[in-house]
Amino acid sequence: MLARNAVVIVAAGRGERLGTEGGPKQYRMLGNKSVLQHTVNCFIVHTEIDAVQVVIHKDDQALYERTVGHHEKLLPPVIGGATRQASCKAGVDALPNVDGYNVLIHDAARPFVSASLIDNVIAGVSQNMCALPAVAVADTVKRAAEDGTVAETIARDMLHLAQTPQGFVLQEIKQAHEKAAANTEQEFTDDAAVAEWAGMSVRLVPGDRNNFKITTKQDLQAAMEQIDNQSRLPDIRTGNGYDVHTLGPGDKVVLCGVDIPHNRSLQGHSDADVGLHSLTDALLGTIGEGDIGSHFPPTDPQWKGASSDQFLEHAVGLIKSAGGIITNLDVTIV
Repeated sequence: MLARNAVVIVAAGRGERLGTEGGPKQYRMLGNKSVLQHTVNCFIVHTEIDAVQVVIHKDDQALYERTVGHHEKLLPPVIGGATRQASCKAGVDALPNVDGYNVLIHDAARPFVSASLIDNVIAGVSQNMCALPAVAVADTVKRAAEDGTVAETIARDMLHLAQTPQGFVLQEIKQAHEKAAANTEQEFTDDAAVAEWAGMSVRLVPGDRNNFKITTKQDLQAAMEQIDNQSRLPDIRTGNGYDVHTLGPGDKVVLCGVDIPHNRSLQGHSDADVGLHSLTDALLGTIGEGDIGSHFPPTDPQWKGASSDQFLEHAVGLIKSAGGIITNLDVTIV
């Protein structure tokens, strides 16, 4: 079931301004991952995003499977339309129609969206209010005449450059896209424009200049340089986990998966393995994925007496899906 926030990643375009050599830009490689995989990962690792819906071109199924892979947050991809607007509608329509939930819509060719920008967008969404990340125009703006001369200088004080992801109440943007699809006289270049046209308000939230869209060869080169710089200064993360359980009636104590015969046992909903619980929390902490209780709540009867190695295995899987490599684990038992 769809939870609080979903994201639609639009990846159905051909990227013709970048050139056809090398294939669609969303499948070009940045380091050891495709542009699309980098983009998808930004949302998969975000704790407030619960479902990721990618919209692809009808000819790209094999490319998608080869370069993106699988994750529990990833929904099966859907096929886009002839325009960006049609592709966005296809992605939004594929999501369950649940009251009160939000959807973010993002360009696949923006692989450097930060967690804080996603936070800004989510915080900016409310009933009949959309959230649009934007950066103020820094340069002087000129409007050109048809002959290539300057027709006028435009005041830049209130001008902003729109970015994605753009955030909406799910049912509201679904209805707006339905209405826009019936309007054949106008083509909308982003979802905020659809929302404005449908009568919704759009709130500007802080964008990020690093969240640029790969459109030209120069953009792709800049993205490669950014990835190269990140590889030189690797993203090293550490996490700490702490757990404590009381002793009670029983015949063994389980520590780090080892059954130790004893006249008492650690008390807990699962096997109360404090060692593996601490490791699981530490790993989840490195990618901001909450704690063991958010993934395996003690109120859920299916985890009654469960072996904690499956909790650790789940956390390791999330790390690997995010592109992480576990280099060291250390446990102190008191």
